[in-house]
Amino acid sequence: MLRALSSILLYVIPFQSQLLCFSLNTVTKRPLICNHNPFLIIRQMALSVSSLASSLSSLSFSSQISRNPNSISIPQPPKTLPISFSSKTTRSLSIAATVAAPAEVESVENLKKYVKARLPGGFAAQTIIGTGRRKCAIARVVLQEGTGKFIINYRDAKEYLQGNPLWLQYIKVPLVTLGYETSYDVFVKAHGGGLSGQAQAISLGIARALLKVSADHRSPLKKEGLLTRDSRVVERKKVGLKKARKAPQFSKR
Repeated sequence: MLRALSSILLYVIPFQSQLLCFSLNTVTKRPLICNHNPFLIIRQMALSVSSLASSLSSLSFSSQISRNPNSISIPQPPKTLPISFSSKTTRSLSIAATVAAPAEVESVENLKKYVKARLPGGFAAQTIIGTGRRKCAIARVVLQEGTGKFIINYRDAKEYLQGNPLWLQYIKVPLVTLGYETSYDVFVKAHGGGLSGQAQAISLGIARALLKVSADHRSPLKKEGLLTRDSRVVERKKVGLKKARKAPQFSKR
C-alpha cells in the first residue's frame, strides 16, 4: 500500500488557513516540505495519508505495478457480462384459420344474376324508365311490379346508402306520395357525385318513371315538388379568391 501511495506526487493539506504543498520522494520515502515547523507538518501528513488510505480501501489494486513508478494500473471491469436466461416452460400457440369468400362478394354476384333475370335486355330495353340528375350525379331508374325492393348498383339500397335515414327517405318519397311503396321494385344504376346527390337523383328518376305508368300521377307529384330538377351546383372558384366568393384577408398597410 505504501508503494502505491508513494507514486502520488502532489497533495494539498489545509494548515493554519494556508495551503501547504509537499511531495513524496519515491527514493527516500521522505516528504519534501516547503514550510517550517516539521512536526506539525508530519502529523498533518499522517492524518491525510490515513484518511486517503481509508477512502481507497474499497478499491482493489492490481498486484502487478507497472514499471513506471509514477503510475498505478487499475484493472477495468469487462464491458459485457455473459448472462444466460433459461425458460423452464415453453408454450406454443397454433392458430388454424380458414379463409372464406366474403359475404358481400357473394351477395353482389347473386344480386347481379337477380337483376339480369328481372331485366332482360338491360336497362335500356325496359318500358318504365326514368333518368334523374342532381349536381354531378346521374341515376337511371327502372320500375317493375313487385314488393318494394330497392337495388342500387347491384346492392341493397340500405347498404349502398350506408343506412342514412335522410337518403333512404329521399328515394322513397315519390312512391309513398302515390301509395306505391309495396307495389313496385326499383332498380337503379347511379354514378357521379356523392351519395346525397345520387339519392336525390334517384328520387327524380322514380318520379319521372311514375309518369310513364299513368299521366294522372303528374298532379300529386308536381304538388310535392318531386318533378322539379334542382339545378343548384357548386359555384366555380374565381381567380384571386380562395373559393367562389371568399377573398383573402385585407391588409390596409
